[in-house]
Amino acid sequence: MDTQNPSAPPCAEPRLAANKHPNRRPHSSGGLTHDNTRHTARFTVIGNHLTQHSELSLLAIGLACHIQSLPKGARVDIKTLTVRFPEGATRIAAALRELEAHGYLRRERTRIPGGRIVTRTVSCNQPGSRRRQHADDEPARPTHPTPMKKRVPRKKPLPAVPQPAYSAPALLQQATDLLSDLRRHDPRLLLSACDTAHLAPGVAAWLERDVTPTAVRQALTADLPPEGPRRPAALLAHRLMAQLPPPPPFRASTPTPPPTVRHPIQNCEGCDRGFRSPTPGHCRDCRTPLATAA
Repeated sequence: MDTQNPSAPPCAEPRLAANKHPNRRPHSSGGLTHDNTRHTARFTVIGNHLTQHSELSLLAIGLACHIQSLPKGARVDIKTLTVRFPEGATRIAAALRELEAHGYLRRERTRIPGGRIVTRTVSCNQPGSRRRQHADDEPARPTHPTPMKKRVPRKKPLPAVPQPAYSAPALLQQATDLLSDLRRHDPRLLLSACDTAHLAPGVAAWLERDVTPTAVRQALTADLPPEGPRRPAALLAHRLMAQLPPPPPFRASTPTPPPTVRHPIQNCEGCDRGFRSPTPGHCRDCRTPLATAA
């Protein structure tokens, strides 16, 4: 007995248990024997995973072997196969669906240059081999341990600051300039733009209470910790609120003198000289002789 073709792939493991498979029973005198001759032309290598498939029907297995033996471009539609084989169109269509479900056939719809859409059938002699080949060709990616993200502690909000009674733009700008200048007196009091915007209304409330900029600066920079404040903006906000001076005492305003009334110019009835008076009549010089005569 000649040996089998050594180039054929090994037999796929059946789904049935080894001791229950019909071809795994102990050999008897009536078992199968092979009278093989090596093919040298017109042969097709068919995998045992197909010919001994445990879930495909015999018609599907035979149809798959026939399709794999056909040249490229051959027609394998249901109508052509029905003309070729005695099985009807229903059984052949069912066998094609079996092969498609197990990966031995793929049907792809493509548009040809003329614009017409055609269905192309792709025969796979080893289902899944393309996916395995692509997986083997891809270089193994080195696995690096994912560094644990450090939890950034949430920054506490700054303490509230006093608010001015009248937030005039010029007053807020003066307060902002004072805060920006603190770093010149102590480099540890370098404030961000956000912190400066938060503290500016508190400084404006001090300036609104007749506190000079020098006094405000002295109150904010005096007696700082030797190691420096851990959060300069929080310390300044606390001082602005805790050390807020009282409002200045009430000052009575000086009464404003009434405005001077300017009367219209009148012509004197005695000397025809111009003078200011609310009503026509005589000027001061003409009124004196008249008063004496009266």
